[in-house]
Amino acid sequence: MAPAAQSQRSPSPSQPSGKSEVSDLKLQLRQLAGSRAPGVDDSKRELFKKVISSMTIGIDVSSLFGEMVMCSATSDIVLKKMCYLYVGNYAKVNPDLALLTINFLQRDCHDEDPMIRGLALRSLCMLRVANLVEYLVGPLGSGLKDSNSYVRMVAVIGVLKLYHISASTCIDADFPSILKHLMLNDSDTQVVANCLSALQEIWSAEASTSEEASREREALISKPVIYYLLNRIKEFNEWAQCLVLELITKYVPSDSSEIFDIMNLLEDRLQHANGAVVLATIKVFLQLTLSMTDVHQQVYERIKAPLLTLVSSGSPEQSYAVLSHLHLLVMRAPYIFSSDYKHFYCLYNEPSYVKRLKLEMLTAVANESNTYEIVTELCEYAANVDIPIARESIRAVGKIALQQYDVNAIVDRLLQFLEMEKDYVTAEALVLVKDLLRKYPQWSHDCIAVVGNISSKNVQEPKAKAALIWMLGEYSQDMQDAPYILESLVENWDEEYSAEVRLHLLTAVMKCFFKRPPETQNALGASLAAGIADFHQDVHDRALFYYRILQYNVSVAERVVNPPKQAVSVFADTQSSEIKDRIFDEFNSLSVVYQKPSYMFTDKEHRGPFEFSDELGNLSIGGEVADNVVSAQRVEANDKDLLLTTSEKEETRGSSHNGSAYAAPYDSSSTSVFASQIQIGSAISNPTAAGHAPQASLAIDDLLGLGLPAEPAPPSPKLKLNTKAVLDASTFQQKWRQLPVALSQEYSVSPQGVAALTAPQALLGHMQSHSIHCIASALSKFGIP
Repeated sequence: MAPAAQSQRSPSPSQPSGKSEVSDLKLQLRQLAGSRAPGVDDSKRELFKKVISSMTIGIDVSSLFGEMVMCSATSDIVLKKMCYLYVGNYAKVNPDLALLTINFLQRDCHDEDPMIRGLALRSLCMLRVANLVEYLVGPLGSGLKDSNSYVRMVAVIGVLKLYHISASTCIDADFPSILKHLMLNDSDTQVVANCLSALQEIWSAEASTSEEASREREALISKPVIYYLLNRIKEFNEWAQCLVLELITKYVPSDSSEIFDIMNLLEDRLQHANGAVVLATIKVFLQLTLSMTDVHQQVYERIKAPLLTLVSSGSPEQSYAVLSHLHLLVMRAPYIFSSDYKHFYCLYNEPSYVKRLKLEMLTAVANESNTYEIVTELCEYAANVDIPIARESIRAVGKIALQQYDVNAIVDRLLQFLEMEKDYVTAEALVLVKDLLRKYPQWSHDCIAVVGNISSKNVQEPKAKAALIWMLGEYSQDMQDAPYILESLVENWDEEYSAEVRLHLLTAVMKCFFKRPPETQNALGASLAAGIADFHQDVHDRALFYYRILQYNVSVAERVVNPPKQAVSVFADTQSSEIKDRIFDEFNSLSVVYQKPSYMFTDKEHRGPFEFSDELGNLSIGGEVADNVVSAQRVEANDKDLLLTTSEKEETRGSSHNGSAYAAPYDSSSTSVFASQIQIGSAISNPTAAGHAPQASLAIDDLLGLGLPAEPAPPSPKLKLNTKAVLDASTFQQKWRQLPVALSQEYSVSPQGVAALTAPQALLGHMQSHSIHCIASALSKFGIP
């Protein structure tokens, strides 16, 4: 017989078994608490390590608080550190337990060892319990006057923590005045730096409610304080130097000689090994010389070498941060860095984010003298195994071409990209050729000759396909097969899921129709019919607009859709000059790395779009929104589970129209489109009414190739309800979610129209043509059983 299964699972070796192990630790700690035997500190260390390990992995060991405090009565600094770590973790969660630590922490604040005094004072301030504020004032006052610099440094930060717990207690104890005295007189630079940081934070917070605090904050950037800090700046560590340099950027010198004095004092900081110090110094130089144009340009020349050195030396993360600042400077003065473009060539072992930023730098520094070398280098990147970088390099070539530098050679390179047998290269090149033709129409003959050889079936990316369709419509008079290519795309309308492509296709067919009417007539009618029935609101609206403007006046439609165009001189920049100036004011901050002002990523109302929310469900707002979710899940017009059952289904999507007779709307001997006005007829057809021959349809129907059938439709069977239809709730919700959101509209139908719609197939066909989908209906008011 098989052995019985164990009732309990064996504990993991990395986790304690639970309460039993915590109880064992508590018993062992209690046994060692008062022991003075040799080697007891080593035993305590092992137990303390187990407690800290359990606390780190999330096990509640707060029940050991008393035993840990009792075992802290030792001179071993390692035990002290672990005990302080434990106390700081549980004191805020359990304020009552924190009272147990006050006595031994206050006692340690007077220990002979300055390291223990500092650690105890830091742990005492880490309790962050409002009820224990009164116990902090005394130790902090003693710590600020301590003979050891480490204790004073900890005490200064402790004052700041006290301010955040109880601001009134901190101000009443006159701690800010003591910090100011220490900042100006202490011999230790780290104490001075801590005082400066604490005073800036305290007085900035108090300035809104206290005039005295406002005056004290302004006194921090007075000339005596600034020069005192400048004379001692070499003694500070890197963090403190950055703090002092940030303070200097707020100082306003009295004259130009004072500006030069400050810059001379900080000249050697540009050669500092730490990149943060270099960037902080550069910010000081740039801010001080903003009002001195000539000197400001010389500052650009002076800071160029240190920045380029930081780019080439250091980690990729540092290179990216420095390159971000360089990119900001290049956008303000590109000619200064144009001769150093080789520093921005990509290395094979660099991360993709650094390469991408270097490509932007190469685009920014390109001019007449270096365009050939830069474009040659970028063309090499087009064959890179890293596809995103290859794409970015092709875009960079296009951006340089739009800057009017050596356009002839660049256009030849882009046309060579079109002949490469790589889908992503062809796609990016098509988008760029479209932009080039908008700016340089004189190159249309050469570009169209190459574009005409590209099969639309080989272009799958929406932006590239949209660019190809735009060129087919814009230059259809120069491309022999343009109408037929567009017609094939219209035939595959339902297979195109990108709304952007469908929108471009509508416009391209319209443009082609105005230039080559006979060849495009059928394609235009089919595209407008498909567009009006499209579930995407933008596609539907544009198709309906084109349909109605053609009904109104064809010549007006041509002036609206295909007017004479002028070459685009300047493409819109993605960032306004105000945004760029704001980013420059926040030099040496995350704003430069993010390329947006701080208010855009710090305040809640500027935190950008979100992708998912538990409250709203699966919702996509940011990034690239899906072109058309509903169109990918075409809703069936006559669902067997939901709707009325008929023996046959109407398969035609468009509806016929009736109206008055008209004259021929265009002259077949002319390639231009006419200006005769077309009358607007009724929107509802009446295919069974007598006396209406096919030639009696609206002029627009014949213009678009939407003629009526030669014979009237056969009579349809009677409409009957499916008495056995069953639909569960989940299926109903699924089908309901597939339906697009639409506005409610009411239309008056004439009695003749009502009589025409009594046939089931005519009713369903009319509903389908107007994108009306029904889940349940009562048709008795139409006289239908």
